[in-house]
Amino acid sequence: MQRTLLNALMAWKNQTVRKPLLIDGVRQTGKTFLLQELFGNTFANVLRIDFVENPAYKEAFDGSLSPDELLMNIELTTNQVFRPETDLLILDEIGECARAVTSLKYFAEKAPSYFVAASGSNIGLLNAFPVGKVEQYNLRPLTFQEFIHASQEPALIKAFDTQANSAAAHTKLLDKLTDYFFTGGMPEAVATWYQNRETSILERVERVSKIHADLVAGYRRDFGKYAGKVDATLIESVFNSIPAQLSLVTDESVKRFKFKNVHERKSRYSDFETAIHWLQSCRLALANYPVEGQPRVPLAAYKKENMVKLFLFDVGLLNHMLGSIYKEIKQQSYESSFYDYRGYVAENFVQQELTAIGVDPSFSWSDACAEVEFILATDEGDVVPVEVKSGKRTRAKSLASYVEKCAPRRTFKLTGTQGLSALEQTNIVMTLYFTQYLPLKW
Repeated sequence: MQRTLLNALMAWKNQTVRKPLLIDGVRQTGKTFLLQELFGNTFANVLRIDFVENPAYKEAFDGSLSPDELLMNIELTTNQVFRPETDLLILDEIGECARAVTSLKYFAEKAPSYFVAASGSNIGLLNAFPVGKVEQYNLRPLTFQEFIHASQEPALIKAFDTQANSAAAHTKLLDKLTDYFFTGGMPEAVATWYQNRETSILERVERVSKIHADLVAGYRRDFGKYAGKVDATLIESVFNSIPAQLSLVTDESVKRFKFKNVHERKSRYSDFETAIHWLQSCRLALANYPVEGQPRVPLAAYKKENMVKLFLFDVGLLNHMLGSIYKEIKQQSYESSFYDYRGYVAENFVQQELTAIGVDPSFSWSDACAEVEFILATDEGDVVPVEVKSGKRTRAKSLASYVEKCAPRRTFKLTGTQGLSALEQTNIVMTLYFTQYLPLKW
């Protein structure tokens, strides 16, 4: 299973002077596998310290944080040899050891040639952080492209990577997209899905569903473990309410998160602000901020914190938490009810794909009864609307309203039908599964 982020890690390795790597991400997104197996295989040796697996490793950081003295203590503690010129040091679950976090500053300043990488599941919750002293990346669930590559089907991979626009490619890719809606991008779920392709579909579904259940249960346990001063029950209430509120939408745009009835005796944004921030910091919730009127860059300057749409970080877990049935997700495109069903799923999918290419947070547009699901700021300073239509009903009245009022240079429409992107230059239609190819510059 390959990860796109590996390319950035290789570029980091090839630098002559480098800051320590810091890989952030939700638990079980494959941070250790990426660093130790995929990236680690390019080094002569890997020395990995896991502060959760073996808390005794913290002792190596009790003394001096001078890189050479620290490495000597690590060698003594682990009984392993580390050669800075050729080996990779991995500090796994670094958030469990505050002095290890601090040590990254000294590696950056005093040993910029060393290969030091750290990872953690709750980096956003740290009280102290070596700002400007690390090269940080977020590892998210597998994108749809990574899901396609994990299939190990060469023709399918080629069709996706070249954005093939044939009927045959569309049929196959749309079929895989609905598989992705069920499995999501959590590495264990994806691996189980593909490794058991020779078994019955019922068995495959059952195994993936069990993985989803274990993951959700684990995240809920983490609320109590890592909540700190934030009310853990409040965090869980917001987390549980995200799928419930998304599912209230059928063929319309996802609505703003409503705070009433989420938690007993609380109904205002101020009551939930810390819980929402906690979920965002842990990458479990993805935020989209509606912008009203004429949108301008920077879009963040026009957002209102108390007006927010919340999406779940993984579409497979979203469907699991809603009790969605695989057979229901796989309904053929001829059934109009299917398009009603997957409207919010498609929007959550687009939010994930945009987040993966660096659009975080995202923004949308609203005006009276018109709503455009996403608006993107390009590198040239333009704002372009992106309408999401999951099925055959592709008439975009809200997009027409946006064009009339805001006069964008270009528009994009993501649909469940075969894309027509090669035929137009200003009003561009793209197939939903090609979301990652949305251009942020031209």
